[in-house]
Amino acid sequence: MVAVEKRVISPEEYLAAERQALDKSEFFDGEIIPMAGATRNHNRIRDNVNGKIIQHLEESVCQSFSSDMRVHLPATGLYAYPDIVIVCGEPDLLPNDFDNLLNPAVLIEVMSEGTEDYDRGRKFLRYRSIPSFQEYVLIDSQCVAAEVWRKNELGQWTLIEQPYDLTGQFTIQTIGLTIALAKVYARTAGLVESQQ
Repeated sequence: MVAVEKRVISPEEYLAAERQALDKSEFFDGEIIPMAGATRNHNRIRDNVNGKIIQHLEESVCQSFSSDMRVHLPATGLYAYPDIVIVCGEPDLLPNDFDNLLNPAVLIEVMSEGTEDYDRGRKFLRYRSIPSFQEYVLIDSQCVAAEVWRKNELGQWTLIEQPYDLTGQFTIQTIGLTIALAKVYARTAGLVESQQ
């Protein structure tokens, strides 16, 4: 058996290539991680939620960014594209950069079958190294299900249980916004029964 050597690149090489690329990729530990294309439901859910957030934050010191804003985690070296990022106060960017955010308060991921394990596991673990990070919202794109994780005063993360049907809602406490799951899933198609 012939061992295949994995090519490791520098963050600078990744950023130079990423700024020219047609498709987005995340980066961790010298390795480029291609991002899968988003489905209709994924895009619809992201836009439904971000629409509510934008409307809610019109007069706020907080603001949201959609999936084109890259977040950088200096403690782990990860460069990632959350589906929605909320920043409270002035965005802190990597020095001499315009597109690498360092201070998200809330990160929202719309999970698909291919990303669910990563979004819940290693990605969340890496996100937790961000000092400003307070809430993590996971929304399923295949069935009606949402989770909210919050960091308490002791720095511990707690799951806030949510109902798993269209009569439910969830709250993004950092910005004081409650969103009905019926609004989150408006105009989606082919959802399966929740597995909860």
